[in-house]
This record gives sequence, structure tokens and C-alpha cells, in this order.
Amino acid sequence: MDRQSKLDVFYHDRMVGTMALYQNRLAAFAYDNEWLADGFSISPFSLPLEKKVFIPQIDPFEGLFGVFADSLPGGWGRLLVDRLMMQNGLSPRQVGNLDRLAIVGASGMGALTYHPVITMEHAYGELTLDEIAKECERILHTEPSDNLDYLFAKGGSSGGARPKILTCIGGEEWIIKFPSSDDGEDIGKQEYDYACCAKECGLQIEKVKLFDSKRTSGYFGTRRFDRMAEGEKGRIHMVSAAGLLETSHRIPNLDYHILMKLTLQLTKSMEECEKLYRLMCFNVFAHNRDDHSKNFTYLYREAEKRWVLSPAYDLTYSYSLGGEHATTVNGNGADPGLEDILAVAKTIGLNMVRAKRIAEEIQECVMEMLKAYI
Repeated sequence: MDRQSKLDVFYHDRMVGTMALYQNRLAAFAYDNEWLADGFSISPFSLPLEKKVFIPQIDPFEGLFGVFADSLPGGWGRLLVDRLMMQNGLSPRQVGNLDRLAIVGASGMGALTYHPVITMEHAYGELTLDEIAKECERILHTEPSDNLDYLFAKGGSSGGARPKILTCIGGEEWIIKFPSSDDGEDIGKQEYDYACCAKECGLQIEKVKLFDSKRTSGYFGTRRFDRMAEGEKGRIHMVSAAGLLETSHRIPNLDYHILMKLTLQLTKSMEECEKLYRLMCFNVFAHNRDDHSKNFTYLYREAEKRWVLSPAYDLTYSYSLGGEHATTVNGNGADPGLEDILAVAKTIGLNMVRAKRIAEEIQECVMEMLKAYI
């Protein structure tokens, strides 16, 4: 496989711009002239819509801008890519990020696609969900798998640490997750319960479903929020908070004060800030402490020419580094409470009477569900 030194970036069928390798390790980027005429900034803080060559830092995304790093697969997807490379006689350590984006091609999350495309997988048959879960276990335990091509084709471009597949159900695109080596076998049921509870708490949640299994209590699935709804075709541009702020989600360096300011500056909407506030309250009361910067995403609504907070996702009873919230609440990661929550609301300018009522309602809604996971 020849190493890529240049990639074209597309949004739907339109060329956005070009990335080119600079100093053999930095992916410089420039917008295409036609995109500059009537396109939009794909990452407003790092890549404003200007005619210039943008040069990223080497850290934290190994020479990529955050918006492009968001297209790369997460822990599970990267594991599959690396295993497939080794199966094809390639060393993952010698493959750069432009090569990895070329492998993603048009299969990544969000709306950006990359050309030329490097194709690695071969033909494969179909597997049941239980069979997929079994193959995922084999991969996680570093055992050989005869279905590596299948797993890569179905989920090699996905983000996050847990095994998953991207599939089509009833004309809509869905994600179905499977337990990781650190999960209990009932993690699917837990995430489903959390999603249902979050919806009752007033959070915006995509369609969810618990898929049947003979091995566990079920596999959690959700409709993809980076794809148009049923009856419509198209991809939706998205950028994580990590990508927008050019910060690694592996470093717990964010506070909800910062996320609130980011949300207000990007969306220009207090309604979007209230959506984030509800999510913060839920994370605190439901003990979802893995609230890192990759778990907050913003979508660009092209027809309305505005950014919005995505539906909430990856909600489970979870810990982060040291057992604290990955994103602190008013500086408190260990045991944030109502006082810290309201301090965040006050600073961003939410109505305090309404904010207190929302927090108390979410806490009450969560209490019964949470008892099963303590």
C-alpha cells in the first residue's frame, strides 16, 4: 500500500478542500475555491471559511485537525483496522493518518468523505447478532477470526471503544452495540434502560431498541443521528467537542462551564444550552462519569445554516479516570451535586427557577432506574 500524501475532502458530492502532508507528519488543509464561495466552515474555530493554508499541531491528533480526527474509527474500529492490516501484511505503525482516512473513505461517521479510497476487505457472508458478538469476543481476546472482513466492513469505521456494527433497518441506518471485555453481559439492557429514562427526563434521544439475543438480555441499538430521517437521504455533518476544541478526549481537561460557553458560542441558542444542561444533570444523577469530550457532538443543519447539539448518546452507569467525571461540574469531578449544577446554569444565564426544577425532576426520574445498577 502506497502511503497517501494528499487527500480530497468531500461533503455529499461537493469538494470541500484538500489535505496534504506537510513536513511528513502534519496534514495541512485548504478549502476549495468553489466551497469558499457558498460553503460553510466545517470547524468554525480551527478552520474558518478563509482562503489560506491551515497547518495543524502535531498534538493531540497526530497532525490532523480535530474535525478530520473525528472521522477516524475509535478503539474498536482501530483494533479491527490494525488487525486487517496485519492480515494483509502491513504494519499499523507504518500507516499514517491520511492512509487511515483513505481507508475510511465514505464509510465514516458524519458527512465528510475522503478520496482516493483504499479498499482492504473482501467478500463476506451474513452473521446473526449472537454470532457477531461471539466473533467480537474472539477479536478482543486476540484470537484469530475468519470473519474479520465482515466485522471491518460492518463496523470498522465506527467510533467508541465498544464493538458495534452499522446496519440498515427498515430503510434507516442504525448502530448495534456488543459487550466489550470490560462490560457485563447485560450492558445492552442497561444502555437501553438509560436511554429510555433519559427520554423521560426530557433529553433528546434518537430511536432506540433492544435487539433479541440467546446469549444476553439483548443488544442495544440506536438510529444514527448523523443520517437523515426515514424517507430522506443524506449525511449530516458533525463535530465532537474534542474536535472543535482540538483536545484529546483521553485527557480530562474540560468542565461543563467550558462546554456551555462552547455551545452558546457555536449555536447562538439558549435552547441548546438547556439541552446540554439536561444532559449534565442526567450524567450527574445517573452516575454516567464517562462524559468525555467525544461524548458531546454538534450537528450542522445546512438548510437552516446553524449548529445544534446532537441527541444524547453513550449513556450508562459508568466511571472515568479515578472514578470522577471526565468533565467536571463547576470544578467538581468527585461528587458534584445540586449546588454545582446550579452554578453552571447561573454562569451561562439560564433561568434559575426553571434550572432548579429541571434538576430536581431529573434526579427524581433517575432514582428508581438507578437502583438496579448500584
